[in-house]
Amino acid sequence: MTVIRTVAPDRGSRGSFTYAGFANLMRQFLLTLQCPDKIGLVYAVAEYLLNHRCNITDNRQFGDPLSGRFFMRIHFESTESSTNLEILRSGFRQIATEHDMQWRIDDPATKTRTLIMVSRHGHCLTDLLYRVSTGSLKIEVPVIVSNHTDMARLADWYGIRYEHIPTSKASKRHSEDRLLELIEEHSIELVVLARYMQILSDEVCRRLEGKAINIHHSFLPGFKGARPYQQAFDRGVKLIGATAHYITPELDEGPIIEQAVVRVDHTLGVQELATVGEDVESMTLAKAVRWHAEHRVHLNGGRTVVFR
Repeated sequence: MTVIRTVAPDRGSRGSFTYAGFANLMRQFLLTLQCPDKIGLVYAVAEYLLNHRCNITDNRQFGDPLSGRFFMRIHFESTESSTNLEILRSGFRQIATEHDMQWRIDDPATKTRTLIMVSRHGHCLTDLLYRVSTGSLKIEVPVIVSNHTDMARLADWYGIRYEHIPTSKASKRHSEDRLLELIEEHSIELVVLARYMQILSDEVCRRLEGKAINIHHSFLPGFKGARPYQQAFDRGVKLIGATAHYITPELDEGPIIEQAVVRVDHTLGVQELATVGEDVESMTLAKAVRWHAEHRVHLNGGRTVVFR
């Protein structure tokens, strides 16, 4: 028999709700926006939320004097049972139009539908899937795409569809058409290149602008091509790093989301350097994906604004 127990909200000694009990009744929302910077933007947004009886719990904002753009991320809550995304979005459109805003209002509990691409190096994929399984990375992964079959067993273990799309110079167009079909089929919002060792066409890069994240070792462009860790070892590097960025038609030159480095020395061999590098790559990519999924990243021309 299943027993359903109802629990009354916490009350103070005089019968009033405590904040802890009250907070449990609140609906959570997330507003992100960017627009030309000018006087009155913060007031306009705050007034709108006040009129809808919403309480701001976290606010991050930045006015860029170089681009003249204003960026904002507001986490807010409402106790009005009738308040929902449709009402909030409908009412905000007038303000957004008046101030030429690019904006969105989301439910922060909604997971970003993500397609992960991988080749034969599985460290980043393994790390991402583990974080998803523990709930620390709030994305939903309905499909993994690879030009090899090496990671199929890992995908099967997590119960995720694995789409093997062999890629060659002759089949590149067909392979990318299939990728775009999968993105459409699964309503994908984010593509993650977790060491996917193929160059996407300019057309696909443009279609995925701001919606596809790549990871690479920060030896680029100093150590391009095959065996970068062997090249780094031969040059006696003292720092190993990784860069996570949005993809663009310009190879490995998209807007940077996150970078990390770790110091190494002469005692490490090639394989040890590679192991350290893989750890840095996995951690850096995971941060970039999490920040994107939490709507913390804004494109600002060739740069990004990241509200950590």
